[in-house]
Parts: sequence; structure tokens; C-alpha cells
Amino acid sequence: MNTTLMAALWMIGAIIAFTSMAIAGREVSFELDTFEIMMFRSLTGIIIVLCVAAATGTLKDINRQQLPLHGLRNLAHFTGQNLWFYALTVIPLAQVFALEFTTPIWVILLSPLLLGERITAIGAFAAAIGFAGVMVVTQPGATPITAGTIAAATAAIGFALTAIFTRKLTRTQSITCILFWLTLMQLVFGLVTAGYDGDIALPSATTAPWLILIGCAGLLAHFCLTKALSLAPTSIVMPIDFIRLPVIAIVATHLYAERLDPLVFIGAALIFGANYLNIRVGARR
Repeated sequence: MNTTLMAALWMIGAIIAFTSMAIAGREVSFELDTFEIMMFRSLTGIIIVLCVAAATGTLKDINRQQLPLHGLRNLAHFTGQNLWFYALTVIPLAQVFALEFTTPIWVILLSPLLLGERITAIGAFAAAIGFAGVMVVTQPGATPITAGTIAAATAAIGFALTAIFTRKLTRTQSITCILFWLTLMQLVFGLVTAGYDGDIALPSATTAPWLILIGCAGLLAHFCLTKALSLAPTSIVMPIDFIRLPVIAIVATHLYAERLDPLVFIGAALIFGANYLNIRVGARR
């Protein structure tokens, strides 16, 4: 089997995992707030990470180097993920995914500040096209900008910061170490934010399986994505990832009777085109 086909299969796994996490997040939101969801997700995640690390002999890779950078990365991810889970409950799932696709645009804009990288002319052009796509998705003026759309758009910034800090960490840290501190720190963040009022809701028999699914799907999605990127160029992997949008739109239509909005797909196509253009030009260089 060639590597491109293998990458496509791994991306199908990532799409299934991301879609499952979105559905599970909406299902548990009726009993738990976003902080509690993140706390239980991180608890599931750290158990999985430690078990896999023990089985593969990579526990020795865990160290306390770069802890401040781990902290910044995980705080950005915790914030973005909480906003993402909140957005899932108040706006259409397709709109959440479309706005999430702006993450690479924010990476382009923030990299000069945090990584010292220069914004290229094509990068600036791609960011402008991506911004136009966001305007089409959110439809300012035609429809009110809600807390959900603001949350989804801001979550993309959190995910962009996560990507940038991860790029820094991978220069010196192993994946096991990064995932260990990710799950441990976010478990602590979840405990603090969910328990600040002295009231943490425990999962019921109904929500417990969904929480386990969120924890497993979150780790599996990123593992599948990483494997796909290790087998094929980003210019091949990214168009496959875009399939997430019509998949979640179809699922949301059948499960939650959400309307398919053509403007969401048009805007998402602009966002995708901007990202793809930047990747293709960067690959040629």
C-alpha cells in the first residue's frame, strides 16, 4: 500500500475521531459545564498516555524541562478547547468546524511575533482571503454575532497558539512528554476552574461513556493526524481534513435537525483555499 493511501486512511480515522468528539461534547453538555468536561477528558487522557508510555517504554522521555513553555501551550489549548466545547452547544456544528479551520491563518499572523518568522506576501494574501471567508461564515450585519460564533472564532486563536508553542517544544521534547504535561496540566486547570465554586458535578451512567469517548477521541484524532502528516505532505493531508465539514454538517442534520447553510460552505471553501494556497507556495519554496 502506498504512503499517500495510508495517509488518507489515517485521516479518515482523524475525521471520525473529531466528529465523534463534537457529538459527545454536545451530548454531555446537558449535564456538565465545559470545565468539568475538560477535567474528565484530561483524566481519561492521562490514564491512556501513561498506559501507552509504559507499554512502549517511553516513560523515561518525560522530564521537567521547558515547563513554562508547556504551561503556556496547555493554557492556550485549555482555553481554546473550552471555547470550542461551548460553541458546540449554541451554534450549528458546521459553523464551529468552519471557524476552526481559521487556525492556520492565525498561525501565519502570530508566528512573526512568537517564532520570529517573517510574513510573506502570499501569507498576507492568504490571511486576507481567510478573513473574507470568516465574514461569509459569520455574516455580520445580516445575522447577529452571537457568543457562540465569537467563542468558535476565539477558539481558533487558542489552537493556533497551541500549534506555535508545540512547534517550539518538539525541538527538544518527545511526543510522550508533550502529551503527559498536556493531560496533567489540563487536569489541574479543570479541577481549579470546575471546582472554584465547591461544586463539581460527577458524570452519570449516561454521560460517563460519552466522556470516555471524548478523552479517547481527542488523543486518537491528533495521533491519526500526526501519522498522516508523517506519511504525506501537508498539501495532500489538508484537503482530506476539509472533509470534516460536510461530514459534520450531514451528521448534525440527521441527529439535531440543523439546517445546511450554503454560506457556511462558501466561507469555509474560502478559508480552505487560503490555507491551501499558503501551503502549496511554501512547499515550492
